[in-house]
Amino acid sequence: MTTDQPTAPASTTDHRPSDEPSAAAPDATQHDTIDRADADDAVPRFTARTARFTAVLDGAAGSWDAPTPCDGWTVRDVVEHVVSTERDFLGRHGVHVGEALATTDPAAAWREHLTAVTEGLSREVAARGYDGWFGPTTIGDTMADFYGWDLVVHSWDVARATSQEWVIDEEEVRSMSATTDGWGEALYSEGICTAPVDVPDDASGQDRLLARLGRDPYWSR
Repeated sequence: MTTDQPTAPASTTDHRPSDEPSAAAPDATQHDTIDRADADDAVPRFTARTARFTAVLDGAAGSWDAPTPCDGWTVRDVVEHVVSTERDFLGRHGVHVGEALATTDPAAAWREHLTAVTEGLSREVAARGYDGWFGPTTIGDTMADFYGWDLVVHSWDVARATSQEWVIDEEEVRSMSATTDGWGEALYSEGICTAPVDVPDDASGQDRLLARLGRDPYWSR
C-alpha cells in the first residue's frame, strides 16, 4: 500500500530525532480536496497545539541540553525532531517551508519554522487529500491529529525536563486517546513507543495516557 502517513506517532522513546517516522513512504497518492469544512477545523486544531509547544519552549530558559523523558534525547533533540518531521511531511506533499534550520537557539528555530508552516498551510493545502495509512485523509488532518498530537506529547517531555507545570484538560486527553486507539498495536512497533508503563488505578487521565505511550508520568531529572 502506498502511504505517507506514519503508522504511529513520532513521539518515540527509542528513536533518534534525525530519523523519519518508520512507516512513512516518500510518495503518496494525491487527491482533490476532500472537504473544506474539515480543513477549516484542522488548521485551528494544529495551531492550538503549536501554541502549547511554543509556550513550553519559551519557559525552558535555555535548558536545551537538559535530558528529557525520551531516553537519550535532550530538549534540543526534541525540537530538532518535531521541526524535521513536519518539514519532511510537508515537503513530500509539495509544501516547501524553506531550508533546514540551525538549532543553536531551538526556540528561535521553532518560531521560524512555525511561521513558514503557518504560511504554507493554507486552507487549500489543508483540504488536499491523499491516501494515508488508514485510508483517505487530508494534509490538514495529518498536521492536526498526527504532528499536532506529537507536539502535545513532546510539550510534556520538554516541560518535565525543564521543571515546568504542564496539564492538559480531560477533553484533550479524550481526543488524544481516541486518536491513539486508531493506531492499535502499531503504536508499539520497533522504533515507535516502548511498552506501556504501569500506573496506579487512581491515576489521572493524563497520566494514564502518558503511561500508555511508554512514558513514566512521574519522571524527573
